[in-house]
Amino acid sequence: MRAMGNADYDSDRVLREYLLFHYGSPDDILSKGHGPKEGLGFPVRTVSELLDSNTLPSSSCRALDLGCAVGRSSFELARTCTDVVAVDYSATFIRAAQTLRDSGELSFGFPSQGERRVPSVARVPSGVDSSRVRFLTEDACRLPNDLGDFDVVHAANLLCRLPDPMALIERLPELVRPGGQLLLATPFTWLEEFTPMEKWLGARLSGKDSAEVLKEILSPNFCLEIEIDLPFLLREHERKFQYGISYGTRWRRLSE
Repeated sequence: MRAMGNADYDSDRVLREYLLFHYGSPDDILSKGHGPKEGLGFPVRTVSELLDSNTLPSSSCRALDLGCAVGRSSFELARTCTDVVAVDYSATFIRAAQTLRDSGELSFGFPSQGERRVPSVARVPSGVDSSRVRFLTEDACRLPNDLGDFDVVHAANLLCRLPDPMALIERLPELVRPGGQLLLATPFTWLEEFTPMEKWLGARLSGKDSAEVLKEILSPNFCLEIEIDLPFLLREHERKFQYGISYGTRWRRLSE
């Protein structure tokens, strides 16, 4: 996930990067055979390693995927949830995700060098009922009031790319049903080009660590169940990558 309102976020280059990030094979991403393999499959792992599927409703289950980008985590949520609402600020990303949902695949080319592209096809993973997913173009800081509540709310690499993280955090208690799960992953990469410094969650010279601040903010309404490191790897071209480690957490919504 990148910045809300950042013109680069809707570019064709970033779309190609994220299609590869979400749907690319290990051989495509690490085409030279070198690199941190533990960072592969991040959009899947933020669901598979954080979600407690054993406590989900047995009949109908609602999930909200915030900052869904091109939808890989959304489809993963659809393995266990019958109604998945997936939102992203980028209309370009949402159009790509809708094409995948409706057609099952989307052809694209990812960069190797300069203008050179490697043809590829993103595909909805097998065993997923894509009709369970609805993709919407929305601002995570100004979500519609009629979304309802959910058994699972998932947000990966989103908080530190919002202009006002607290605008989303303050909505979370009403979005997650009592007993429901909040799945968060963030590397806390605070940059003023995305988030004004006064809106950062801690991370100031005289302030607290961002994880500490997040715990203090969420603890009145949520119980922290797990916290783990989730590496991720975003390929820019065959010899250049972005590597990061997100702070992954699962929170249980407390009863009111």
